[in-house]
Amino acid sequence: MLAFAICEPGLAEDPQKILQRMDEVIFGPDDQYSEISLILTDRSGAERRREAVVWQKGNDKRLFRFTAPAAEAGIAFLSLPDDVMYLYMPAFGRERRIASHARDQSFAGTDFTYEDLEAGNYIDRYSSKLLEVTGEHYVLELTPLPGVRSDYSRIVAHINKTHYYPEKMTSYDRGGREYKLAEYTFEKKEAYWYASEIRMTNLRRSHNTRMIFEKVELDSGLDEQIFTVRNLTRY
Repeated sequence: MLAFAICEPGLAEDPQKILQRMDEVIFGPDDQYSEISLILTDRSGAERRREAVVWQKGNDKRLFRFTAPAAEAGIAFLSLPDDVMYLYMPAFGRERRIASHARDQSFAGTDFTYEDLEAGNYIDRYSSKLLEVTGEHYVLELTPLPGVRSDYSRIVAHINKTHYYPEKMTSYDRGGREYKLAEYTFEKKEAYWYASEIRMTNLRRSHNTRMIFEKVELDSGLDEQIFTVRNLTRY
């Protein structure tokens, strides 16, 4: 995720350029491999823990696979270009393609939906409007473009003014009510910024999932064959 420390003249007046810069940060490396821990916390404070690995290539291919505990190990999600997504459940022994109307479903009991985990540039899916400029953030309102199916009517994103990574995104349901809050912590490695932790909170359920990136490898030359249905079902 490339860091941009200098604001170009006129950038603050052009929300689409801000959004494009954010995409360039998020998808800066050619590829990324991550080992992550997930901590699911309910309204009483009780926690459940899981482990997973994630592979990503470019801005439109992502494979997410649980590795622990044993009951969830092997459950996997594959996101490909053109809104193509697959889910693999070892208990059923075969993959299934995720229908467009099911994008809002929770992935394996986490607070992340299939739409949240889908790879893809924001600028290709949302129009943007500049709501506010604060001392530290550009505040953008993102609205799905015509023809883009989304469970969110809009997203309000707080984007770091210096490095252009998102620090907070509040999502609203189709009725216009607050639905979920995503909070990001970014760290720098080599020439890139990457999300070291994402905390997704379901505001209705008072339930959250922390995705903590414990090992990250960038630009390692991941093979295209990783991002295939055949590999999705291999565990």
